[in-house]
Amino acid sequence: MLTNRSLPRLRRTLTAILVAGVTATVAACGAGSTDTPGGIDISSGDRHLNLVAYAVPKTGFDLVIPAFRATPAGHGIGFSQSFGASGDQARKVARGLPADVVNFSLAPDVTRLVDAGVVDRHWRSQAPNGSVAFGSVVALVVRAGNPKNIRDWNDLLRPGVSVVTPNPGSSGSAKWNLLAPYAAASRGGADPRAGQEYVRALVRDHVQVLPKSSREATTAFEQGQGDVLISYENEAIMLSRHNAAARPEQRVDYVIPPQTIKIANPVAVVRTGGDQAAARAFVDYLFTPPAQRLWARAGFRPVDPAVLAETAADFPGRIDALWTVEDLGGWERIDTELFGPDGTITAIYDAEAGR
Repeated sequence: MLTNRSLPRLRRTLTAILVAGVTATVAACGAGSTDTPGGIDISSGDRHLNLVAYAVPKTGFDLVIPAFRATPAGHGIGFSQSFGASGDQARKVARGLPADVVNFSLAPDVTRLVDAGVVDRHWRSQAPNGSVAFGSVVALVVRAGNPKNIRDWNDLLRPGVSVVTPNPGSSGSAKWNLLAPYAAASRGGADPRAGQEYVRALVRDHVQVLPKSSREATTAFEQGQGDVLISYENEAIMLSRHNAAARPEQRVDYVIPPQTIKIANPVAVVRTGGDQAAARAFVDYLFTPPAQRLWARAGFRPVDPAVLAETAADFPGRIDALWTVEDLGGWERIDTELFGPDGTITAIYDAEAGR
């Protein structure tokens, strides 16, 4: 199966280690009793919730948690947070990391906790929209002005184009990043061989950096690695905003390919948590219109149809084909055929690791 050792070249490993050193410091600040930017204390309260999540949605939770605490349901509830690579976070919770609410990149990471007995097997039906509170699509982040003229997936295979994407052995976002071009090349799974050949060419000839998580991948790109960063649209939006006033060489643009994949990142209440009522109240709040607007402000696509329509201008770009996991046969099939121990994408990465 894919592991952290599945890195095509030594320089990728060294780069990932250097990037990890930078982002680990940030992640450590996000664990335990933390404050949001601006000095808003979210850790104090008569009741307490532990939120364990993948790396990307921290910007959203930085907005949503204080807003929840200002509601009657959230009054007096303090939060501790832990953010990191989705698969790693799921394994930690399965091994006993305290958690009341989890938010992972992939549904199989929640399934891991169901198998461990810490999340109810009916978790999907315990919140609206299959327990997916916000969404995104896979996007392509490019240098300011798009000097390589990147418009679609085939442009990544042109000679001289260097690509940054996380390691799918540890990062759930990396799986989404690869499923988007796989779905486009295979016409929604109709031609698996074409999808596999695209991923093989991308990884073999163009992926030069494989950080552990999407946040580390973003840091690597900001530090000058690569021409293109494959990422979530929300990460692309925030990166573009944050670097708008930076030096010209640090500014970025982003492109939504005509064909991409719909990203669904589930949330669930942990049945072994200490305050089930508070955890349920928080999860319920994530789906309210005020929270949905905050997710949109953080660059995520709302799942509430009314709020999505209200914020449509925040998500420009025409998508001709928006593929889904269901189009590709569901996560069980995807993991078995692509990312499992005998999966074709696993074999591609393992072959590169042996070069």
